Amino acid sequence: MRNDLAIQVEGLGKRYLIGAKQEPYGTLRDTLARTATAPYRALRSTFRRRANGNAPSQSNEIWALKGVSFEVRRGEAVGIIGRNGAGKSTLLKMLSRITEPTTGYADINGRVGSLLEVGTGFHPELTGRENLFLNGAILGMRRSEIMRKFDEIVAFAEVEKFIDTPIKYYSSGMYLRLAFSVAAHLEPEILLVDEVLAVGDMAFQKKCMGKMEDVTAEGRTVLFVSHNLGAVKELCQTSVVLKDGVVGFHGPVVDGIAYYSRDSQGHDGAQARSANRGTRWTSMRINGVDAALSTAVNSAEPFTVEARLEVPRGFVDARFKCRLDDSSGNTLIYHVTHDRALEGPGLEAGVHHVRVEFPPLWLVPGIYTLFFKLTGRREEGDERRYTSERVMLNVTGKLNGHGRSIISPPLKWSLAREGMTNKA
Repeated sequence: MRNDLAIQVEGLGKRYLIGAKQEPYGTLRDTLARTATAPYRALRSTFRRRANGNAPSQSNEIWALKGVSFEVRRGEAVGIIGRNGAGKSTLLKMLSRITEPTTGYADINGRVGSLLEVGTGFHPELTGRENLFLNGAILGMRRSEIMRKFDEIVAFAEVEKFIDTPIKYYSSGMYLRLAFSVAAHLEPEILLVDEVLAVGDMAFQKKCMGKMEDVTAEGRTVLFVSHNLGAVKELCQTSVVLKDGVVGFHGPVVDGIAYYSRDSQGHDGAQARSANRGTRWTSMRINGVDAALSTAVNSAEPFTVEARLEVPRGFVDARFKCRLDDSSGNTLIYHVTHDRALEGPGLEAGVHHVRVEFPPLWLVPGIYTLFFKLTGRREEGDERRYTSERVMLNVTGKLNGHGRSIISPPLKWSLAREGMTNKA
């Protein structure tokens, strides 16, 4: 393993057997007894398989991960993204030495801290103070380290008044804030984080984000699992996209988010097309190019989005809607056509080509999603909604977003003094 690497994963795999009985923890006497009878049990198992006439079925096997390989350099922040069930949490548990791999190995160079399950080890009958010391010890902090950071941890969790109260009387928000605060004040060389930034209210979530930014700014190695693509983009430089237990992409975080968005878009679109055999959106193009091939638009330039809409039966009333979201799911644009904004309040049967022209949006470069929706009503029926696929917009440009801004329009500055004007 090279000295510049913090983590090296090679051929890592984890297999689970559905319905398999978990082996209990035994005593030394039990272990010796099993060892002595192992040859007999193996022979009996062989005869049973021959009697059944077939080998053990593999239909009850699930590979949560299979053949995963990648490297993480020292001081690098890597976002692990993927759909539910892709193997993200399993990967972090193996890197944390909680779960043993079935195949492959992972070399880790440095002290590891894990924020996988916030609040593990908390006891409801103990006070917040006692749980703070207990949980800190479980996470690998020395008592002197806990005492040195005690006031900082309590202040961050905002539970000063209740620190000597048994936590069974805490609200769920207070409990999670204290648990996260203890874990967040670890000082490992490598930090593994699994979806823990969603604790508490909005104000506390911002504090969590700020704390994670401090960790990455200090040059520590971070592996960050989250479905919040905005947080991944903000905290990480590199991404690993897991798809059905294998690495689908490994590279720059913006490219990884784009890969994940395209993959999710194709999966959701296929489901929508199979479920909707009537009125449907069938294709979308950006600046005349199929959205599956190119989604890049310049922040400072106008662009067009076109879609093909199949309408087997007409509508007496129809409206079109367009929505643009950022990578965190926040809606930035929601536009609805009014009556007679297109050809009239109704929509005739046939194939229609919908075209929307966007002015320069001056969005900070990043990943956004856009989709169309048709709301239609027939004379004999209720109102129905038909939604297109989500198209990913890869907004590029030379704009520099500062802080957490979303747009960065061109502003004209001037500085005036008596008798002269200097333009900046």
